[in-house]
Amino acid sequence: MTGHTPPTTAVEDTSPSEPLSSHSIPAQARPADHAGQKFDLAAHKVDHAGREVDHAGRDAPEVDLSAVIVAVSHDAPRVLCVSRPGATDALPSGPLEARHRTLEGGLRSWVEAQTGQTLGYVEQLYTFGDRNRLLGADGARARVLSIGYLALVREARHDEAGGVLWRDWYRYFPWEDHRAGPPKILGRIERVLKRWVADAAGAAEKRAREQRLRLAFGLRDIPWSDDRVLERYELLYQTGLVPEAHRDDQKPWAKPDEALDSGESMLADHRRVLATAISRLRGKIKYRPVVFELMPPQFSFLQLQRAVEALAGLRLHKSNFRRLVESQGLVEETGEVASGTGGRPARLLRFRTDVLRERPLPGGRLPVARGKG
Repeated sequence: MTGHTPPTTAVEDTSPSEPLSSHSIPAQARPADHAGQKFDLAAHKVDHAGREVDHAGRDAPEVDLSAVIVAVSHDAPRVLCVSRPGATDALPSGPLEARHRTLEGGLRSWVEAQTGQTLGYVEQLYTFGDRNRLLGADGARARVLSIGYLALVREARHDEAGGVLWRDWYRYFPWEDHRAGPPKILGRIERVLKRWVADAAGAAEKRAREQRLRLAFGLRDIPWSDDRVLERYELLYQTGLVPEAHRDDQKPWAKPDEALDSGESMLADHRRVLATAISRLRGKIKYRPVVFELMPPQFSFLQLQRAVEALAGLRLHKSNFRRLVESQGLVEETGEVASGTGGRPARLLRFRTDVLRERPLPGGRLPVARGKG
């Protein structure tokens, strides 16, 4: 069998990076400028049947807005999901409607209506535009532009009424959590994908497949890269190792019974949107102080380290992590200590908001612990 081209058309937001921080950025909705292109509401109208059409009278693609709302609690990265009996989990989402002045305004409206969560600053991730990928209400496949957003909140509220749940994101991506060492599921993934490499039509395609596998999953002389979450998911989707590739009728390389039974699927393309958000956040914590958006006002060094580890899926070297944070002047002591820790009282810290105005933060690698940490 031969491979298929990746099923996703993704447009990345290439505008200059900004700190994802409510300390320096207001929370009001902003018109979305995505890779230099704005979705022009004025160029679309609604016909008498309620369908959106462009000026030429053709059916316009539906626009779906979805939010990846992230919190860290109990040393776990959590994402806010909408769950219904007998259905797969979904991100809070809804269609762009004529009443919405902007994309972001529409997103905020749907999130608040479905979850009761009021968002602060949100960051646009990608726009996905697969043809005939999502099922409409009448069972027909419709052209949908799926626009994902990332939002960070300080704590996961435990009000799970109405089917709104905080889920550990490793529920959907178990191969991404390396805090206790490489997950066992990676062994099966590697074995099956090596068969995919061997099944290439020619030498050039085989080399390309092997290089893609090595880069995505850190094989041989290439180290594991924690922020290649989307690349790994896309490879699993293209080859048919996740069930949604067969659900979406992509005619992938693997047979349906070879799809992984570890890692839950989500509604429509929501697992892809979540993978995109994890990739973005894992990359950003290395050069922007976004992790402090997830921390309480006061915290210990250990709490901060555990939060970063939860997001990165890696164990960090304790002393090196402390030196990294201190050398960048990210925190200051509050003069208080944590009580009830069961050992030596831990000094409490807070984020130095002045650091956002003083200088840009350097990029760098996380100080990963050797072995299983």
